[in-house]
Amino acid sequence: MPWNQPGSGNKDPWGQGNNSSGPPDLDEVVRNIRKKFGGGGRSGGGGRGGGGVPVPGKAGVAVIVLVLAAIWFVSGFFVVEEGEEAVILRFGKYAETRSAGLRWIPRGIETATKINTQRINTVEVGYRENPRTQQISALPREALMLTADENIIDIKFAVQYDIKSATDLMFNVSEPTEDVVRSATESAVREIVGRNTMNYAITDGRAQIAAETRSLLQAILDRYNTGINIRAVEMQNAQPPAEVKAAFDDAVKAREDKERLKNEAEAYANDIIPRARGQSARILQEAEAYKATVVNRAQGEASRFEQVVAEYKQAPEVTRDRMYIDTMERVFANSTKIMIDQSQGGNNSLMYLPIDQIIKQRAQAVRDGFLSPSNDTGESRSTSDVGDASNSSGAGIDRPDRFSNFREGRG
Repeated sequence: MPWNQPGSGNKDPWGQGNNSSGPPDLDEVVRNIRKKFGGGGRSGGGGRGGGGVPVPGKAGVAVIVLVLAAIWFVSGFFVVEEGEEAVILRFGKYAETRSAGLRWIPRGIETATKINTQRINTVEVGYRENPRTQQISALPREALMLTADENIIDIKFAVQYDIKSATDLMFNVSEPTEDVVRSATESAVREIVGRNTMNYAITDGRAQIAAETRSLLQAILDRYNTGINIRAVEMQNAQPPAEVKAAFDDAVKAREDKERLKNEAEAYANDIIPRARGQSARILQEAEAYKATVVNRAQGEASRFEQVVAEYKQAPEVTRDRMYIDTMERVFANSTKIMIDQSQGGNNSLMYLPIDQIIKQRAQAVRDGFLSPSNDTGESRSTSDVGDASNSSGAGIDRPDRFSNFREGRG
């Protein structure tokens, strides 16, 4: 029952009964509005509206039209955020594409669809990552692929993309963008992996396969004018199935050992080869120096010999004697033997006394205790006599008397 229906009891919700100071009656408010816009209030028996329905006047119609027009005009404003593009359709047909800013369209005639063209999106192929728990769940249906050598490989990719054409994406792609990118990526990966062997895909060909997949994926999306731009394709993981993973791990370790030993051998070669080249260069330089020394010495000897020959031709006897004396001086300078000339005794023979050996034997006897240093034996006297004789005839040791006489005679 309405609160203002007449009857017994106080049904005023404000608890003031029929007090005139309370809120106005709603029916009275409605009647006042109708009188204002209708110009005559209720038309009980002869109003223009008939049947008690108020008929608005011209002023009321104009106000309603202006209000509706204002609402329609204001509703046409919208904001295109930075990095977005608005595709405008006029009666369902493409009209234009508008960039970021405050834009207006006539509602009912044109519609606007905003598409973010700069946001980088990521699609997982072969796995899914839970954004809340960061847990990764594998999808064998997408990850297992067949290689060229008829092996099965478990491979996972992450694809990053953005939108390069909002109109192409809107009119040529009916499915969700992530599904389109995932399906195209799976097709491209299967084609690339099917061309290569499992060993290549797991070890050396990871970067190459990812690059080829990106190129082929972009070509597929461009062929259908999807308006999607592939930013990067990253291979997350590539491994054999779990049933044979242990055997492949052993093979990978052996391959790594091979590469390590190869690198060590190359390092040793890089160390020993320059060293050998340095030694070779040093030996060559020493040989060149020896060659130059020998040649210069030979040239010097030849020049000296030529000079001696010239002198010999002028005075053969003097030159010959001089050469002999010089030779004897050089020989006796390094000799420990003493030569005594006995030409005065009537014979011209030379007697060689091994003075050095006698001195060595006597020193050995002193060390062994067989002879004391102060022992005045005939041997020691003979040794001293020999020493005195040698000292007294020092002039005859280096030069015989005949050579001295020869020099004095030539002097």
